[in-house]
Amino acid sequence: MNTWPTRKISYFLNLVVGLIFIGFGNSLLAAEVWPNKPIKIVVPFSPGSVQDALARSFSNELGQALGQTVLVENKAGAGGTVGTGIVSKSAPDGYTLVMAAASHNINGTLFPKLSFDPIKDFTAAAYIGTSSYILMTNTEFPAKTIAEFIALAKSKPGQFNYASAGNGSASHLAMAYFDSMAGIDLVHVPTKGTGDAITELLANRAQAVIAANVAALPFAADSRIRFLGVSSEKSSPFVPGIPPIGNTVKGYAFDSWFGLLAPAGTSKEVTNKISTEMAKLLKQPDIIERMRRQGIEIGNLTPAEFNQLLVKDFDRMANVVRSSGAKAE
Repeated sequence: MNTWPTRKISYFLNLVVGLIFIGFGNSLLAAEVWPNKPIKIVVPFSPGSVQDALARSFSNELGQALGQTVLVENKAGAGGTVGTGIVSKSAPDGYTLVMAAASHNINGTLFPKLSFDPIKDFTAAAYIGTSSYILMTNTEFPAKTIAEFIALAKSKPGQFNYASAGNGSASHLAMAYFDSMAGIDLVHVPTKGTGDAITELLANRAQAVIAANVAALPFAADSRIRFLGVSSEKSSPFVPGIPPIGNTVKGYAFDSWFGLLAPAGTSKEVTNKISTEMAKLLKQPDIIERMRRQGIEIGNLTPAEFNQLLVKDFDRMANVVRSSGAKAE
C-alpha cells in the first residue's frame, strides 16, 4: 500500500495545527507583556494648561509602575478637540491615552460637528479626581467681591473681557455659565490653554479668568491677582476665606473630573491595569501631596464606574451648555 499521500496529508494537518497554536501562543504572550513600548498621554491643550500640569505630575511614577516610559505630548487646538480627535483615531492598544476633563463632554454639545463622539469613541482607563474653579481678576480691576464684579460689569456691558483655555474648555463654559446666571455681558477671549489665559490676566489684557485649582493655586500669593470666589457649592479647603460664587449668584456651581481615557475597543485587561496602578499611586503620600497642592480631590472609581460617570456628566454638561448660552466661536 502506498502511504505517501496519507503521510503528506498528516504532515500538512500537523503543520496547520502547529501554526495555529504558535499564533495563539504569540497572542497570549503579547497580551501578557503589555506594555512592551512607551505609552503616550496626549494633553489636548498647551504646555502650562491644567491637564498638562496634572499629567506631568504623575507620568514618571506611572511609567515606573507599568515598567515603561510614559510620555506627555501636547496637541492643542480648537478647545481640546484636536488632541482628543487624534486619540479617538489611535489604535485601541493602550499605548495612546488622553488626559481628559469636563471639557471632553462639554465639547460634545458646544461644537455642532466633531470628528469623534466623546462617549462612544472612548473608554475609561483611570479616574483621578475632581477640582473646583476659582474666579480671578487682575488687581488693577476695581472689583473686590463677586457682587462688585457683577455691578461693574452690568454698568459697562460688553466693555470687559475674560480669557479662557479655548472654545469649549471648562474655563470657557464655567465663565459663560456665570455670565448667564449673573446677567452680565463679558467678551470671551479664547487662548490655547489655561496658562495662556492667566498670562493675559497678568498682562491686564483680560480682566478675569476662571480656572481650575490646578492652575489657580500657584497664584494665591501673587500681588497681581485677586481671588474673588470659588465655583464649588461650599467653601474650598484649598482657599479658605474665599466665598463660593453661589453665595452671590444663587444656584451657581461648577466642577470638573479628571482622568485618563483610551480609544474605544481597548481591552479591559489593559484599562484595568492602568486603573489599578493609578489607584496605587494615588495612595502614595508624595502623590497625595502633589494632588493637594494642585487642588485635586482624589477619587477612586473603577473603569466601569468611571464610564458611568462619563455618561451622567455628559448629560449634566449638556444642560449647563444650554443654560449658559455659550457657543463655539
